[in-house]
Amino acid sequence: MLKAVILIGGPQKGTRFRPLSFEVPKPLFPVAGVPMLQHHIEACAKVPNMKEILLIGFYQPNEELTRFLLNAQQEFKISIRYLQEYAALGTGGGIYHFRDQIVSGGPEAFFVLNADVCSAFPLKEMLSFQKEHGEPNSFVILGTTANRKQSMNYGCIVENEQTNEVLHYVEKPSTFVSDIINCGIYLFNPDIFQHIGTVFQKNQQDMLLDYFSCREEPTNGWHRAEAIRLEQDIFTALAGQGKLYVYKTLSFWSQIKSAGSAIYASRLYLNQYHTTHPERLASNMEGGPKISGNVYIHPTANIDPTAMLGPNVSIGTGVTIGAGVRVRESIILHGANLQDHCCVLNSIVGWDSTIGKWARVEGTPSDPNPNDPYAKIDSETLFRDGKLTPSITILGCNVTIPSEVIILNSIVLPHKDLNRSFKNQIIL
Repeated sequence: MLKAVILIGGPQKGTRFRPLSFEVPKPLFPVAGVPMLQHHIEACAKVPNMKEILLIGFYQPNEELTRFLLNAQQEFKISIRYLQEYAALGTGGGIYHFRDQIVSGGPEAFFVLNADVCSAFPLKEMLSFQKEHGEPNSFVILGTTANRKQSMNYGCIVENEQTNEVLHYVEKPSTFVSDIINCGIYLFNPDIFQHIGTVFQKNQQDMLLDYFSCREEPTNGWHRAEAIRLEQDIFTALAGQGKLYVYKTLSFWSQIKSAGSAIYASRLYLNQYHTTHPERLASNMEGGPKISGNVYIHPTANIDPTAMLGPNVSIGTGVTIGAGVRVRESIILHGANLQDHCCVLNSIVGWDSTIGKWARVEGTPSDPNPNDPYAKIDSETLFRDGKLTPSITILGCNVTIPSEVIILNSIVLPHKDLNRSFKNQIIL
């Protein structure tokens, strides 16, 4: 019996995902036509003997999240529950807080997945790897390779090349350590809670020392002891003890930290649909728009047959696209209206937004090789130090772009009615 835990974070996180996270919790943002979380749940549901999927985070339960969970349970025929943290407890603190729920029923092992990653999710391969490498009680990190500069934005893994044991782990080092990086997807067994519990007890002791030395009550109370990070607090200590192993995937992987990186993730998933969901990919049909490359179109969208879409385009529910419109490398969200002959390139068009006739909405992402759908891109470079070059253009919900203007490399917050062109700006 297996379980899976998906760490979905909460509203204090995901600030780099604004303005899109204003309208929908980041884990429910549509990537390649379906909510980001659905890709995780679908992968978990395909694993044999998977009995339950637990979502852990500190979002308030709302109608949108509840409806998504009910629909996912019905579609994938598996128990899916949301466990709400009382505060942000970190990647280790959250699973430790709900350890009784995770181990109930006696799972042999459980996966832990960060919600803000895009991956082929080689979960079955990780299970096989665990049986072939290391002890039955070992823990497995999914890893991939990055270049020297990119690697320092992630957790870096030094492995024994013969056994794949993790010898050294450093989270976001200041100098180069290794080109093998942590993908934020793990395979644990219940023994992990002993290691997390050791850190929890040490945190409690440190709090008591602080209390008696300062004669003041710690401001964060028990929260401080329970806030535990798998990466810095657990993996760093486990490395070199013969208990932690890395399975390196050759398939695609990316983080979805910033709103801009959602377009890159959409491209990766759209390319995967050829093997997993060919029915989600649009094709050229008589009386339909011109399709180039991988394109997802929701059945409720209304698209003029003279429009040209693709490659790597996702069209949401109720979208209207007029005559002669060109869309490439973009996500068009629910209810958007792209009027005749406008052009949308490397952009996200928010819910119910309107782009006027002959207008141009364009971004210039940092992309190593646009012809290679699996070429690795560092999502951290898409939005750095508040500067938007290179970047993509993002329109929040209910934004109106007038006819015959150009919006280039800019972020437009919701409910804006623009009256001129903008370049390299955040429009508040």
